[in-house]
Amino acid sequence: MSDHDPNDPPREEFHHDPIEHAAVSGGMTVGELATEYGKAGIGANALAEAVDIYAEMLDPEVTTFVGLAGAMVPAGMRQVVVDLIRDGHVDVLVTTGANLTHDAIEAIGGKHHHGRDHGDASLREHDEQLRDEQVDRIFDVYLPQEHFALLESHLREEVFPAIEASAEQSSASHSSGPSAREKKTVSIARLTDELGRANAEVNRQEGIDEDPGIAAAAHEHDVPIYAPAIQDSVLGLQAWLYSQTTDFSLDALDDMNGLNDIAYEADSTGAVVVGGGVPKNYVLQTMLVAPDAYDYAVQLTMDPEHAGGLSGATLEEARSWGKLEKAARNASVYADATITLPLLVAAARERVAETE
Repeated sequence: MSDHDPNDPPREEFHHDPIEHAAVSGGMTVGELATEYGKAGIGANALAEAVDIYAEMLDPEVTTFVGLAGAMVPAGMRQVVVDLIRDGHVDVLVTTGANLTHDAIEAIGGKHHHGRDHGDASLREHDEQLRDEQVDRIFDVYLPQEHFALLESHLREEVFPAIEASAEQSSASHSSGPSAREKKTVSIARLTDELGRANAEVNRQEGIDEDPGIAAAAHEHDVPIYAPAIQDSVLGLQAWLYSQTTDFSLDALDDMNGLNDIAYEADSTGAVVVGGGVPKNYVLQTMLVAPDAYDYAVQLTMDPEHAGGLSGATLEEARSWGKLEKAARNASVYADATITLPLLVAAARERVAETE
C-alpha cells in the first residue's frame, strides 16, 4: 500500500498517467501499432511521440528539411525517401555523397546484394575473399566493384560534360566578367541536380527496372539536394579526378545561398534527422542565420549522448543554440534507422490520411 497521504502537498513532478500495456494483433495497421506504442514507455513511447510530431510536419505549410546520413540507400531505404519527395514531404534534402553514389548506381542498372553468413571462416578471412573477388561489403550488403566503373562512365559521359557546357554558355554571355575557369565552378547543389537529371534519362533510355531514385525525384520536383561533405565519397572522388584535367570545380559555399534563403523565407519549419554527422549539423545549423528556429524536429539515431559528439547530441541541446524554438515539439528515437524510418513514415502518413 502507498504511504502517500492525500493531505500532503501535491507532487509537482508526478502526473497520474499510468503505463498501459501495448496490445498487438494480426491485421493491425502501422498507425494502430504506433498508437499502442504510445501506451508504453522507453523507446516505444519515443517512437509514438515522433509519429505524432512528424504527422504535424506533413502539413503543406511546414517547410521540411531532411538530413539523411548512414548507408540508407545500400540498406534498402531508397524508395521511402523517393516517395516522400514525390509526395511533397521533402523541401530540402541534405545527405552524403555516399548515399548519392549508391542511388546513382541503382538508377543506372547496378544492384546491391544481401550478404551471406561467412560460415567457419573468420570475418577477416571472409573480407579477404571478398577483396579477391572484387566485392565491397557494407555490413551485410555486398556491392560488386564493377558498378563503380559503371558510375564513373556515367559521370564522365552524362553528368560532368553537361555541367561544363552550361558553364561555358554562362561564360560566353558574361564575356566581360570572370574568367571561363571561374565560370565552370559550380555549386554542389548544381551537381546533384544534374546527377538527378542524368540518372532519370539513362534509367528511361536503358529501360532499367529499378526506380530512377532519390536524385532523379528531387530533380523532377525541384527539391534541392545538398551534400556538404561530398568529397568523402566515390562521387566526390570522381568529381576531384575530373577536375584534374578540366576546368570543372565545385564551390561548397555557394550552396549556403539557396539553403539559407529557404530557411529565411519559411513561415514554419521542421527537421527530420536520420543518423548524425555532417547532414545532421548542416540541417540544424541553418537556423542560426534565420529569423526563427525549427518548430518541429525528429531525430532517428543510435549514437549516445554521453560521448559528447555531434552525432549523439540531443535535440534539447540544439535548443540551447537557438536551432529549435523554445516551444518546439521534438522527439529522439534511439534505434536502428532502417527499422524506425519506415515505421515513422508509414504511421504518420496513416494519421494524415485519416484526417483528410
